[in-house]
Amino acid sequence: MTAYEVAVAAEAALGEGPTWDPATGSLLWLDILGMRLHTYDPVTGRRTVRTTPQHIGAAKPRAGGGLVLNLRDGVGLLEPDGTFRWLHHEPVPGRRANDAAVAPDGSLWAGTMRYDEAAGGGTLSRIAGDGTARTVLDDVTVSNGTGWSPDGRLMYYVDTPTRRVDVFDYDAEGIRDRRPLVEIEEGAGYPDGLTVDADGCVWVALWDGGAVRRYTPDGTLDRVISLPTPRTTACAFGGPALTDLYITTARTGLDAPHPLSGSLLVVPNAGKGLPQPAFEG
Repeated sequence: MTAYEVAVAAEAALGEGPTWDPATGSLLWLDILGMRLHTYDPVTGRRTVRTTPQHIGAAKPRAGGGLVLNLRDGVGLLEPDGTFRWLHHEPVPGRRANDAAVAPDGSLWAGTMRYDEAAGGGTLSRIAGDGTARTVLDDVTVSNGTGWSPDGRLMYYVDTPTRRVDVFDYDAEGIRDRRPLVEIEEGAGYPDGLTVDADGCVWVALWDGGAVRRYTPDGTLDRVISLPTPRTTACAFGGPALTDLYITTARTGLDAPHPLSGSLLVVPNAGKGLPQPAFEG
């Protein structure tokens, strides 16, 4: 077992979306259901909290400053001065945003899901910097972790109830040839958020599994980080050298949550992450 530390003790209902922002030297993370956008500077310990107007699934840095937000009713832009505008507004009753990731070309791949988690009620869409949107996957139930291999030729993706981490071939035309990379065994939890490291290995958080697992590019399990928080939601490398693995957790739906459920955890020197592209919009 690798030792974890508490980066931010919190009681987030649904902590999610850890993302390193190199421009500010801070980690972004969210409470989806609490409608809060957090930042944490590991050098100074400084923290900020911003309330969002809707449930928020993801927040990613923009190339020109500010953030792109995956919100309940679509994708919006938060300017450096704090002003907000919609980039792609597409409200669907009963549906909300979930995880999102920035592709190698600078587009945002934004996931959605139904509040009632109805099968096939979610999507994965590509949002370009000009707001053009294209549905990449439909018939998704809980769109979750998305990431790319170091050479940008593979995309990894999780639709949580499938219990799989899938892999696609990826290029400028899109994705194709979907196939399973790994399947999480019964009783080990459900795959949630993921990140890809500099070795091309895939780290995936396990909801109701209390762990983060690292899989090699051929799908071999080679590392498990066990955590006391059963609802482990997502992971990402951060810190100035991208060597610290930050892990978000949730307390929603738990009758007796662990005291750290809803906190932001960190495993120092867990590996080496990849610099993430900024959204080109």
